[in-house]
Amino acid sequence: MYIIIYDFGTSTVKTCLFEIDSEIRIVAGSSDSYGLYFSENGGADQDTEEWWAAICKTTKELFEKTDVRPEEISGLAFCAQMQGTVLVDENANAVRPPMNYLDYRGTKEYKDCMGSGIIKVSGCSLYKLARNLIVNYAGSVSVKDPVWKYKWVENNEPDNFKRIYKWLDIPDYLVARCTGRIVRTADSAFATFLYDTRKGKEGWNSGLLKMYKVNPDHMPEIIDCTDKAGGLTEKAAKDLGLVPRTPVFGGGGDTTFVNIGAGCTRPGDTHIYVGTSGWVSTYLAHQTVDIDAMITGVLSAKKGYFNYYAELETAGKCFEWVMNHLALDEVGVYLDQAKITDDVESKYISLYDYLSEVVSQVPPGANGVIFTPWLHGNRCPFEDSNAAGMFFNIKVDTKKRDMLRAVLEGICYHLCWLLECEAKKVKTSDPVRFVGGGALSPVTSQMLADITGRTIETVGHSQQVGAVGTALVVAAGIKGVDVLELSKELVKVEHVYKPNPVNKGVYEKNYKVFKRLYNSNKKNFKMLNT
Repeated sequence: MYIIIYDFGTSTVKTCLFEIDSEIRIVAGSSDSYGLYFSENGGADQDTEEWWAAICKTTKELFEKTDVRPEEISGLAFCAQMQGTVLVDENANAVRPPMNYLDYRGTKEYKDCMGSGIIKVSGCSLYKLARNLIVNYAGSVSVKDPVWKYKWVENNEPDNFKRIYKWLDIPDYLVARCTGRIVRTADSAFATFLYDTRKGKEGWNSGLLKMYKVNPDHMPEIIDCTDKAGGLTEKAAKDLGLVPRTPVFGGGGDTTFVNIGAGCTRPGDTHIYVGTSGWVSTYLAHQTVDIDAMITGVLSAKKGYFNYYAELETAGKCFEWVMNHLALDEVGVYLDQAKITDDVESKYISLYDYLSEVVSQVPPGANGVIFTPWLHGNRCPFEDSNAAGMFFNIKVDTKKRDMLRAVLEGICYHLCWLLECEAKKVKTSDPVRFVGGGALSPVTSQMLADITGRTIETVGHSQQVGAVGTALVVAAGIKGVDVLELSKELVKVEHVYKPNPVNKGVYEKNYKVFKRLYNSNKKNFKMLNT
């Protein structure tokens, strides 16, 4: 069978055509980008028309690269960034630009609601936090959580607020655009922390809606990720170059499907993901929470299972930043002069590959330079929108390549920190699966093994792992088989990286310093960035 999956990230959609039988193969793929527009008040907006244009363009390009015909497509689904806010009217048109998960305009709304009360935990009202924890083992304790975006629109854009028919997340909006049906998947609903996860009570919790003063009429019908949401409308099919009534499945958020695409399908299986953002996630058959470290168990694509999820908001984004601002300059690509020969472009197919080669020439520990990957604040294991990136311990003999390696090590240090935090509450696995674009680099994979002290495994189609997981969910639904068993059967380990004991000492020393840098600079961040 052929399935189209849209892996819808922060700034890029990767559209993949899968063929699934005794194995899973990517027949063709295409990608396109769209904007993310930051404003000085903490806003991070996107454009629905840019999204749709990117989806239409990449879908049509699939059929230019293959002999597969549109009528052969068995279904499609979205695997998208989560905790965005798309407020729509009755026709599923956005009443204002969608608010990305990085948006923190709702700081005042958060403080007005959660900062009240005599008794507090982690700066939040104990009463309100306790009510949330009872219902779903979570709470809206970050200024970037969706409810504060919703409340910000209510308080600052009353005309737009009056036009709201339903409150959606990004994958739900895309499903509505394709089918005309306005629904939310259960994982998307949970991400608002207004959803009841208790067995037999699953759905919107009226008590939480009342506590946060959210209009119940704004909350849409909930379906499962595996449900068929509907078929393509005539207009959507024409735009996409597909056949009307092609089945569109619920799909959902990227964190929902990555564990399945990584082959982490047994309770206790842990994976680390590095794309634009990054996270550590352990698959569980129960739900738990660590409110101090901002970690909770989010819904899995399979009922009764959860992903214990700790996030780093800017992971691969940090390497993109260092590529743009340190590796590139006004005269071109920063290259070691000894390497500038006629075959440079053929030897180093991409800048990322070249930079990995450069980084591999720097000793572990980056000659004492440490980088903090908090380029847009941080959420886990501490919540602080004022936190920022820094290079620490630069000297007169520090080179650009030292700084490049420090960025990768800083990302790995933070992921190690998240792994440690998870291990305090749940049993994490060894080996750990490493997936996402970051896992394409053997240098980063070995670095992660050395810093965490865990065996690191990578799998096929690592950069499209969320799409792979979503495709497996859709295929399992069509075939009527268990998705966890299908994942176990089709997802294969390709490379294994063992920790190198020679590097243990320098990494342990730098890691200790890394974890101290936030507390040492917390007041400085606040003074500069409030």
